[in-house]
Amino acid sequence: MSAADREQRTEAADELCAAAFAGVAAPDSGVALVAVGGYGRRELAPYSDLDLVLVHADDVEPGDWATALWYPLWDSGHKIDHAVRSLTGTIEAADEDLKVALGLLDARHVAGDPNLTLQLRTAVLGRWRRHARDRLPRLHELVLNRHRLAGELAHESVPDIKEAEGGLRDAGVLRALVATWLVDVPHQEMERSRQALLDFRDQMHEHAGRAGDRVAPEMWPELAERLGFDDVVAVQMHVRRAGRRLTHLSRLTWQRVDRLTERRATLRGSRRPALEPIAPGVALSRGEVVLDKGAPVAGDPLLLLRAAAEAAERGAVLAPATVSRLVRDGARLPEPWPAEARQLLVRLLAAGRSLLPVWETLEETGATDLILPEWERIRLLPHASAIHRFTVDRHVVETCIEASALIRRVARPDVLLVAALLHDIGKGDLTEHSIAGEPIAREVAARIGFDAEEADLIGTLVRWHLLLGEVATTRDPDDPATIEHVVARLGTAEAASLLLALTEADARSASAKAWSSWRAGLVRQVGTRAHAALLARAAGASAPRIAEPEMVIPAAVLADPGAVHVGVEATGDGSRVLVVSGDRVGLLADAAAMLAVLRIGIRAARAWTQGQYGLSVWEVAEQHLDPGALHDRLSGIAAGRVDVSRRLARRAPSRLEPTVQIRPGASATATVLEVRMDDRQGVVHLVCSVLAGLGMSVRSAHVSTLGPQAVDVFYVQEEGAGILSEERAAEAAHAVREAVSALVETG
Repeated sequence: MSAADREQRTEAADELCAAAFAGVAAPDSGVALVAVGGYGRRELAPYSDLDLVLVHADDVEPGDWATALWYPLWDSGHKIDHAVRSLTGTIEAADEDLKVALGLLDARHVAGDPNLTLQLRTAVLGRWRRHARDRLPRLHELVLNRHRLAGELAHESVPDIKEAEGGLRDAGVLRALVATWLVDVPHQEMERSRQALLDFRDQMHEHAGRAGDRVAPEMWPELAERLGFDDVVAVQMHVRRAGRRLTHLSRLTWQRVDRLTERRATLRGSRRPALEPIAPGVALSRGEVVLDKGAPVAGDPLLLLRAAAEAAERGAVLAPATVSRLVRDGARLPEPWPAEARQLLVRLLAAGRSLLPVWETLEETGATDLILPEWERIRLLPHASAIHRFTVDRHVVETCIEASALIRRVARPDVLLVAALLHDIGKGDLTEHSIAGEPIAREVAARIGFDAEEADLIGTLVRWHLLLGEVATTRDPDDPATIEHVVARLGTAEAASLLLALTEADARSASAKAWSSWRAGLVRQVGTRAHAALLARAAGASAPRIAEPEMVIPAAVLADPGAVHVGVEATGDGSRVLVVSGDRVGLLADAAAMLAVLRIGIRAARAWTQGQYGLSVWEVAEQHLDPGALHDRLSGIAAGRVDVSRRLARRAPSRLEPTVQIRPGASATATVLEVRMDDRQGVVHLVCSVLAGLGMSVRSAHVSTLGPQAVDVFYVQEEGAGILSEERAAEAAHAVREAVSALVETG
């Protein structure tokens, strides 16, 4: 598929439309059939609509011919987006509706009176230029709203080739901005990227057999083959690179447009100097950071970082021409970097949301190759995990932005920000990325001027940046062995404090789901306990003891231990359910069944005894739960009135076999049993029931969903005897494996 193919489709559509127009009794003059939008630009994709306007002179009344025209077009199988308007009505519609105006800027004559089409084009284009300064702020607002909804083509995990930022819609808007004569855009760069996206969209239509602009993950392999790329990563990078280039051009152009409209409103007649010095060798000119007059380009290796830091901190444009000149002619930084260079990099990374456009300019001009040549490893690299909304490189920048809001919580903001920049640098390697990234991070840290101890700290943060999230959601935070597991890997309280901030920044930049209030609470609990333990160790004291919770037993249960109490407490994004009754084997299984039968998603559970009473607390995803309804369901399950086995033991297809493993050494007081399988209701109940049948009790359960897979971890004890023997642990694993395998159909 190419521009020639689109031209052929357009010519065929023109012939069809011209024949339809010739077949109706339209007047010889004063009526024109006009193509607009993509059809007007001669860029029809295989399943594009034909966007048409039948324009008539103000003194020509449309007759039956204005309706009859469309029938042969409908009969041809094409989708038609059409309108019938007078010349004045068309111009007024363009004045009132920016979307109509954008389509008419590409108006092209198809049939009828060419003079009328010329009048229309002249009027619309003239009014567009005349009123541009007043209309462009509203257009920019529309564009930004669309970006908020569709995301960014270069970095979204499921990109929209048309509506996303950097997509075909933005390319059309850039053409409209150029048409105002207020700004210009590098034409060859824009067209190269636009044509690449048009070619890709043509192949999307052919592959899907229908119109569509969103690229689903399963489409990439076929599209790679159609476009002649070696693999899905190569074709994704090709498309995302085009989108990134259009995004960069679009942002720069809109920044210049905004300055034009602001200057018209507030700075008319201003005598401010063209160059305002803001730092050695760096100046501000019309909202852009540029080189000052006489800047020692070849003699100051800090100019590039200084300009970038100043632009980010001021929210100004980092002029691409300035960066390109510094990349080409500027002095190179010595290795290791001087302290001031490192400080400038940290200032850049700490700038918050303004970092994004500045880093984008550094990438587009090749400056990141000088500052961080390792960046090429992750540039536009797709994420393998469905939890991530961005490509790896954009995720890293977003992590730096999130980390910049947390720097007051840590003693070493510079270490936190550089660790955020490097935490995923190992991705793209066949080795686990945190392992692959550690030596790279140490090398980079040394090169940019950190001493050996600081480089070691950054390497540790990169190596263990997933640790708190994994441990918090799959291990019991109240078990001393869990905290010791974290402590042994970090070594210092400073590392624990920094890792907690890095974990939060990393999760927040991945997706909202990755940093829910429930997950955040667990991570902070583990992180702060590890920090306290490391502080105590450094002071030569014992780690703080984690006390068992003490709760007031409800009066009804005190009066009758056979009674059951169910309480509900609202949390940030879910609920906490408390179950209290006389202690008995199977109580936890019944509580799990209560939640599973009601299809309430379980996140974690903790169970303990308090005298003769059994208590359990369940963290669940649902809100607004009725404790009375929960109590009734639990009572029915305990009395045998609800057949839980029939309600929950339904086989379902699964791509992979479930796995059940014992995790030796994960706890000193319980045996840790881990179940991995497809995410589904009833697994916690099933496992608790199986273990209860073996006379074992579950002290706590922890449920973590990673994409389509659930990881359920159970802390199991002999009734009144603690950790299981090897034989009993093997018996438990075998029984649970048989039970969960019976739930799935693999294939």
